[in-house]
Amino acid sequence: MKVVLIGPAHPLRGGLATFDHRLAKEFNDQGDDCSIVSFSLQYPSILFPGKTQYSDEPAPGNLKIHTLINSVNPINWLSVGNKIKRWKPDIVVVRYWIPFMGPALGTILRQVKKNKHTKVVCIADNIIPHEKRAGDKPFTKYFLPSCDAFVTMSEKVLSDLRQFEKIKPAQLVTHPLYDNFGEPISKEEARKNLNLPANEKIIIFFGFIRQYKGLDILLQAMAEDNMKASGIKLLVAGEFYEDEKPYQDLIQQHNLSDQIILRTNFIPDSEVRNYLCAADCVIQPYRNATQSGVTPLAYHFEKPMVVTNVGGLPSLVPHQKVGLVAEPNPKAIAEAILNFYTLGEDYFIPHLRSEKQKYSWSNLTAAIRDLAGK
Repeated sequence: MKVVLIGPAHPLRGGLATFDHRLAKEFNDQGDDCSIVSFSLQYPSILFPGKTQYSDEPAPGNLKIHTLINSVNPINWLSVGNKIKRWKPDIVVVRYWIPFMGPALGTILRQVKKNKHTKVVCIADNIIPHEKRAGDKPFTKYFLPSCDAFVTMSEKVLSDLRQFEKIKPAQLVTHPLYDNFGEPISKEEARKNLNLPANEKIIIFFGFIRQYKGLDILLQAMAEDNMKASGIKLLVAGEFYEDEKPYQDLIQQHNLSDQIILRTNFIPDSEVRNYLCAADCVIQPYRNATQSGVTPLAYHFEKPMVVTNVGGLPSLVPHQKVGLVAEPNPKAIAEAILNFYTLGEDYFIPHLRSEKQKYSWSNLTAAIRDLAGK
């Protein structure tokens, strides 16, 4: 089949691009002809919360990436849509993660479907965004009719989808493992690579720092008396996507500077393995969640997780098997982290190895083919 994947790709950085690269590789490995149509302008700089949208790492090998879409130029949308229409792909797979992209993607897809051949399958990361903005509902309502079917990666997003689109087919598929960051390495080697102490108890918060991800709750958990007495250190690895001052204030207010290791630059793909493998446990203290790209990373590197009881996280992290589920408040999170160390990392490893078998990329491509009728 000829497959076009519309979504972020190199030189854009981040989890969406990493996912798109790996999904395109899976289609190609299965004998299809898959290319990616990415963005020449993803976000105007005034709307982008990080330091840069671009990676300085080399492009992934053996992938065709067309850098075409300007997210704010309607003339461009028509041009790109007509170009893909002429390519006549069997399937277009489109990522939908933020309503801001609804007008651009919806217009492109309407043009593509004029060829009366292409089926459009949307991978919906979010339907109702974590952070509300003007235009969310009308942009989403404009986008959804341009799709023939949907894949979601959590029950929450599937439920949100059905608030807008009640009829078109949709499948729930577990977020596949990020297996493109290399094989696990020993904790000792990873800590040496990152210049971290070899014999300390270290937990990690990994990924972009945004309010809904609850780092502030985790910092308050670190301030609990039993956590202060435990000697556990928190490694915060990821770029601030909002003002860092409230977090720095919490660290100062609770005298946490000796307990917190801040690595708050963007973590390039080449360093992801070191950070995950250096930790004893991955903490996801989210206030709300759909699914999380950090969870399949933890599975791949066989790291137990402590997650909060919100959104799709509990279904992805079976309690007292691959990790522990806690209520999203400091006391409960602190107790779960201490319970993790009581049980020990090795307690969770057999369950992680068993559970991760469900997280294959072939499950996702099979669902897309099925929904497209191909």
